Amino acid sequence: MASRIILNAFDMTCVSHQAAGTWRHPDSQAWKYKDLDYWVDLAKLLERGHFDSLFIADVVGVYDIYRGSVETSLIDADQVPVNDPFFQVPAMALATKHLGFGVTSALTYELPYALARKFSTLDHLTKGRVAWNVVTSYLNSAAVNLGLKQQISHDERYDIADEFLDVTYKLWEGSWDEDAVLRDREKGVFTDPSKVHPIGHKGKYFEVPGIHLSEPSPQRTPVIFQAGASSRGRAFAAKHAEGVFISPATPEQAREVSDDIRDRAEQAGRRRDSLKIFTLLTVITGESDAAAQAKYEEYLGYANGEGMLSFYGGWTGVDFSEYDPDQPLEAIDNDSIRSVLELLATADPNRKWTPRDIIKHRSIGGLGPVLIGGPQKIADELERWVDVGGIDGFNLGYAITPGTFEDFIEFVVPELQRRGRVRTAYEGETLRQNLLDGDSSYVADDHPAARYRGAFKDGANATDHTKPSKFADLL
Repeated sequence: MASRIILNAFDMTCVSHQAAGTWRHPDSQAWKYKDLDYWVDLAKLLERGHFDSLFIADVVGVYDIYRGSVETSLIDADQVPVNDPFFQVPAMALATKHLGFGVTSALTYELPYALARKFSTLDHLTKGRVAWNVVTSYLNSAAVNLGLKQQISHDERYDIADEFLDVTYKLWEGSWDEDAVLRDREKGVFTDPSKVHPIGHKGKYFEVPGIHLSEPSPQRTPVIFQAGASSRGRAFAAKHAEGVFISPATPEQAREVSDDIRDRAEQAGRRRDSLKIFTLLTVITGESDAAAQAKYEEYLGYANGEGMLSFYGGWTGVDFSEYDPDQPLEAIDNDSIRSVLELLATADPNRKWTPRDIIKHRSIGGLGPVLIGGPQKIADELERWVDVGGIDGFNLGYAITPGTFEDFIEFVVPELQRRGRVRTAYEGETLRQNLLDGDSSYVADDHPAARYRGAFKDGANATDHTKPSKFADLL
């Protein structure tokens, strides 16, 4: 039986997410990123298309590498201005019943005690339909504006992330017993304090002695998404992630990456199928191959070359303005996204990538491949990516929004449903149930968060609250 294909829409609370310049297209509504109506309408659209989730990217810095300034990014609105991705989620959840919401948060600039409460709140308000896309941030501009002298080194960011997640797991899974909340009106007891436990965490980076601020939410731990292409990033994903976001250039490269991540997960004591892997694609489609190609050419006419180089400057830490437009580029190892230049080199082994090539071949799609064609051609190619690449689905980017998503839902989803590759109904209530096709809303037993279930019961609040209080009858 053919495996189900996961569909996530990939968006961001900004104007230009991956495609530079296409916000100028007359059908683009990207400028509405700051309006709740836009997000609510998008959520309703995606649920009609039986998408698993809306995956909301985020950065807390700016792309200021190109020409040593943020000027180009501001002109083209390349991920700036950008709003906080948390705030539109409750409104979207209220307008839908099944769609999940993957929210990006860079833990490097957060505290686990506070962020745990934020995700518990979202999990309550969405009735268990939230995921945390765990990132460590790659922009030096974010670091210096958030109180650091410079960006923390790549591998140390992952060391911090490991402990950060450990703290949040303790708070979500171990601090409150399942039956801690009584809501007993007659006895006047809302929560049984003997069933709420301090976690007593004292580590290298964090000290969190107390209890979690929120009662257990429908999923307790939100679904964990993660995107990391380096060896350290893959090890982190294999340990923690339930959904892994990768950006290979071909299905064959996807197979290498997905096999490696699943091997690492197995070595970490997890089942190979305990995590879902999805890759970035942008699909330009229409009623026929010719119509799709014409649409692509039209979109490309709005592309902004300098905006695209500004994007790639932020993603790689390389100022492409210092290169001749036709100068070949080589992979550069730095503390930004290390894999991007390598990805360019491996996308076409016969091409020596130049800044001009980046503009021509990446202005639509950004970091991921672009598929162009009618419903049958696109469905064939998506199936090839899944079957050859060993992946489970896709983060689908856009050229224009919401038009790219509307086209995909109108033309491609029915064809995938006809082939039995996309759901026709949601089976679960929570995101974890729907994404992992399972019965439980909680993390699997082989997930590292699970070891904290009941782990702090011996450290329960010591006061005996069953004894009568001398103040009980004063009112």
